[in-house]
Amino acid sequence: MNTFEALGLEERLMRAIGDLGFTTPTPIQEKAIPVLLSGTKDLIGLAQTGTGKTAAFGLPLLQLLDENQKHPQALIVCPTRELCLQIVKELELFKKYMKSVSIVAVYGGTSIGMQIRDIKRGVQVVVATPGRLIDLIERKAINLGEIEYVVLDEADEMLNMGFQDDIEFILQNTPKKESTWLFSATMPPEIRKVSRKYMKEPVEVTVGKVNTANKNIDHQYYVVSSQHRYEALKRLIDFNPGIYGIIFTRTKVDAQQITEKLTREGYDLDALHGDLTQQQRDTVMGQFRDKTLQLLIATDVAARGIDVKDITHVINYELPDDIEVYTHRSGRTGRAGKTGICMSIVHSREIGKVRQIERIVQSQFHKLEIPSGKDVCRKQFFSFMDKIISTDVSNEEYETYVPMLQEKFADMTKEEILKRVAAMEFDRFLKYYENAEDLNIRERGREFDKFRKDSRTGTGRSERERFSTGVRTEGRKPHRDTAGREFSGGGSYTKLFVNLGTKDGFYKASFLQFILDMSDLRKESLGKIDMRDLNSWVEVDSKSARQMISAIDGKNFKGRKIRMNDANSR
Repeated sequence: MNTFEALGLEERLMRAIGDLGFTTPTPIQEKAIPVLLSGTKDLIGLAQTGTGKTAAFGLPLLQLLDENQKHPQALIVCPTRELCLQIVKELELFKKYMKSVSIVAVYGGTSIGMQIRDIKRGVQVVVATPGRLIDLIERKAINLGEIEYVVLDEADEMLNMGFQDDIEFILQNTPKKESTWLFSATMPPEIRKVSRKYMKEPVEVTVGKVNTANKNIDHQYYVVSSQHRYEALKRLIDFNPGIYGIIFTRTKVDAQQITEKLTREGYDLDALHGDLTQQQRDTVMGQFRDKTLQLLIATDVAARGIDVKDITHVINYELPDDIEVYTHRSGRTGRAGKTGICMSIVHSREIGKVRQIERIVQSQFHKLEIPSGKDVCRKQFFSFMDKIISTDVSNEEYETYVPMLQEKFADMTKEEILKRVAAMEFDRFLKYYENAEDLNIRERGREFDKFRKDSRTGTGRSERERFSTGVRTEGRKPHRDTAGREFSGGGSYTKLFVNLGTKDGFYKASFLQFILDMSDLRKESLGKIDMRDLNSWVEVDSKSARQMISAIDGKNFKGRKIRMNDANSR
């Protein structure tokens, strides 16, 4: 079953889905929709955020409604105002051809009187946050006595935010419900307890593994000393000119301080934390969604339920204490089938926590180095050149200014003009990073010397050696490659040069996968990889070097011919 037609949805919903361009259901939709269309079965759906859960419960919910009855028949409870509005927005798109269906959102921080009036006009679906819904129940402004379907969305987040008693109160006030549908990214004991108490033999649908991280996300970590944490953050932002992301902090004080520092230095960002009024929060989120803001600095509580499309990066300024929180943070990127990057800035004492998170979310974390000042400047320079090249100059109005420009710059060569343009853009960067220090901690602490156990081969692997990006120097002690074999700079390894680098859109993990896929070699054949902006050096088992060169040299990548050869013979 791989089409919406096969799921049993009615014609009006199929037309709306077609208008949205959806053709193939996601795994959670494919598994959940046929069960929910029966209308009588309780369901627990376990899937990461960004996997299409709203459509998984929203489409069958709309089909089950009695459109002639103008009282609340379905209740959707979610943790935050943002998620509440997001759900309503998606349901409105799905019910495009169901004109008699009415949906209302009720949430705190805005006029309760207006929401009461909306309910009294007659609605079939209520989407609510727990606190505001209980306010309405206690005021007798909403009658849940006729509710047939209850959906608990992001149930684990609601419990993490302390809403367990509220959820139980709500479930107790829906005595006639036909079925309860619970959707969650994780399955803590509290959720299991609620399901046993209020659900009858629920069908459990799981997509992926509980608590695992989204496989579309590249998990990276950078080891720095505590006093360099802010500088490391700033450098990572500068090294990713197109970043559109969320930076997570543990406390609202950190969020505010980082926001103030980065704002003074000219970055487009704002903070989201518990001290903001609802109006301030709405303003910040509106600017972030419109991409007026490039970055959002947020605490975990304030960021609950945020659902923003196309987030490229999540940065953990500090690792969270709760590993489940890491899953929620990282899940803000890599949504709807797209790829994303989750970066964590850690102290050497936190390597153990990285390993613990890695085991539980079942995703490999890649240790990368904080870019040097020169690397940042080069990356920014290339980004600026790309902007110039892609700038639209088709407007005929520009032609009227060309003669004046030619006259003004008549005494300058093209090279001089380009230098001045570059100086205007990069003078600040060049001065700031002119004497930038190396922020990386170099091979300190016991955790850096522990070999990771490869679950498939049983061999030890040194994470330090695999993901180090520095060039090996003479006299260094022998270390190990990805398969655990010792080498000391020559021996059984050949260093290859290739004209691909970070400017081609690669990070360490994706480049590793690319060359392995192209050459059909195993990762055990590789030693150290040293990546730069425009090129890279790869150490390959000498017996496999010729195979890799033959497979990659001369091939095309994005319209450019790849060159690969023995680095020592260039």
